[in-house]
Amino acid sequence: MTTSTEMNTCLDVVRTNIGTKHKVKKQQDDGDKFRLFNVRAFLFLILWYIFSAFTLFLNKYILTSLKGDPAVLGAMQMMMTTVFGFIQMNLPSGFYKPVIREGKPPKFWKNMILLGCMRFSTVVLGLVALKHVAVSLTETVKSSAPLFTCFISYALIGEYTGMYTFMSLIPIMSGLSLCSAYELSFNIKGFIAALATNVADCLQNVYSKKLISGEKYRYTPVELQFYTSISSIAVQIPACYFMIDMDSASKTFDTFMFSAYVIDGICFHFQSLSAYVLMSYISPVTHSVANTVKRALLIWISILVFGNPVTFLSGLGTFIVTIGVLLYTKAKEMDHNRRELIQNYPRVGETKDV
Repeated sequence: MTTSTEMNTCLDVVRTNIGTKHKVKKQQDDGDKFRLFNVRAFLFLILWYIFSAFTLFLNKYILTSLKGDPAVLGAMQMMMTTVFGFIQMNLPSGFYKPVIREGKPPKFWKNMILLGCMRFSTVVLGLVALKHVAVSLTETVKSSAPLFTCFISYALIGEYTGMYTFMSLIPIMSGLSLCSAYELSFNIKGFIAALATNVADCLQNVYSKKLISGEKYRYTPVELQFYTSISSIAVQIPACYFMIDMDSASKTFDTFMFSAYVIDGICFHFQSLSAYVLMSYISPVTHSVANTVKRALLIWISILVFGNPVTFLSGLGTFIVTIGVLLYTKAKEMDHNRRELIQNYPRVGETKDV
C-alpha cells in the first residue's frame, strides 16, 4: 500500500517537473547562447564588414580600372591567404585559441579539398561576375542567399528553419533587391556567374559550419582558412593554365599592379578569417542574414564613395532590410519557443521531433 506521505512526495516531483518544463530554455544549436550580442562575435562582425568593403572595392578597381585578370586576382588572393594562414597557425593574434592536435581526423584532406574547391569556385565566379556586370546586379542575385542557406542547412546539417524565421527572410531579401535595383545591367555570362557563386558560397558556409562545430573534431577558423587555401591552390594550378591569358596578363602586370594584388589578397585573407571566426558563434542562416545586411551597407558605401545617385528605392530597400533583421531576431525567438513547447507538451498524435 502507498502511504499518504509517499503520494505527496510523488505529487511534489510531478509539480516540480511540470514547473521546470514550461520554462523555455535556449539551445546552443540555435546560436542563441553566443549570438551577435557577444562582444567578441560583434567585433569580428565589424571586422568582417570592414575587410569585405576593402576587398570589394579593390576587386572592382583592379578588374575595371587596371584591367586585371579575374583568374590572376583569384590566384593571388588564395596565395596571400595561404601565406598569412601559415603565419597565423603559429601566431594566433587573438583570432582563435591554439589547440594541440595529436593527429588529423579521418577524411581530413577530403574535407579540406572539397571545401577548397568551393572556395576556389566562389572566388573566381564572383570575380567573373564582377567583371561583366555591375555590383548592383551581383548583389541582387545574391539577395536570395538566405533562402538557399535554409535548404542547404537542412540538407547538410539538419538545421530546421521555423515558419516565422522563414517568413522573416522575405523582407530581408526583398529589401536588398530594392537597394541594388538602381543600376541593373544584364549580361548572361555575368548573371550565370553571379548565380553560381551564390550557390557555391551558401554551400561553403554551411559545410564550414559543419566542420567548425563538429562533435568529435572541431576545426579552428585558421585551420579551415589555411588548409582550404592549400587545397584551392592545388586546384588552381591546372585551372589557371586554361583560364589565364598569359599575353594580356603580362602586358598589364607591373609593380603597381603587383602591389594592388598583394593588398587585395591581404584584405581577402582577413575578410575570410573573420567570417570563419564569426561562423563559430552563429548559425548558417544568421550568418547569411548578416551577409545580406553587409551587402546593403556596401551598396550605400559605394554610393558615397563613387557618387552614385541616391534613389527612393535605395532608401526604401535599406529601411525594409532593417525591419527584416529586427523581425528575423524576433522570429528566431518565437520559433525556438514554439519548438520547446511542442517538445515538452506534445499534442495527441504529434511527435516531439520538430
